[in-house]
Amino acid sequence: MDREERVTQNLRLAHACANRFRGRGIEYDDLYQAACVGLVQAADRFDETRGLQFSTYAVPVILGEIRRLFREGGAVKVSRGLRDMSRKVNAEVKRFSEKSGRMPSVQELAERMEADPETIAEALGASQTPLSLTTDEDSGGTMDLPDEPHEEELTDLLSLQQVMTTLNPKDRKLLYFRYFRRQTQTQTAEALGMTQV
Repeated sequence: MDREERVTQNLRLAHACANRFRGRGIEYDDLYQAACVGLVQAADRFDETRGLQFSTYAVPVILGEIRRLFREGGAVKVSRGLRDMSRKVNAEVKRFSEKSGRMPSVQELAERMEADPETIAEALGASQTPLSLTTDEDSGGTMDLPDEPHEEELTDLLSLQQVMTTLNPKDRKLLYFRYFRRQTQTQTAEALGMTQV
């Protein structure tokens, strides 16, 4: 199992760890973001040969990252250099999409900006505001994507488009209906013949 699969399959673990710290003065979105940072760190450092289950290894790493958030006093910080790079990448995304009528791939941005794709992806991620997972327009449950300013929405859709290329066709359709066609969970479930999304 590669890093991306390990992270994707354990996002619930990050939610569970973040939930343990709810109501302690830091917004849930910031807790979850710190938990995801810990999850990625755990996935990077995990050694299968040691005989541990990934979750056994990951929980202390995730909790450590959340505790660090409390020690540092709040929201996950983004370095000035990364913020500057993020502004440049977003400006390039806007120029490219206005000129070509489509969003560029991470590879195209990397070539145009003479940077490596990992730096571009990190810069795109740094400009995204944490998504609120607390309100759903239909049921009062969780919401998947709030309304955002155009530039941030472009960044989100570009990132999502990159991830979609790695998904199976059914998951790709689900994301297409929810985020590109902006259908509700109920509409998406009906379109895909599912009971819930």
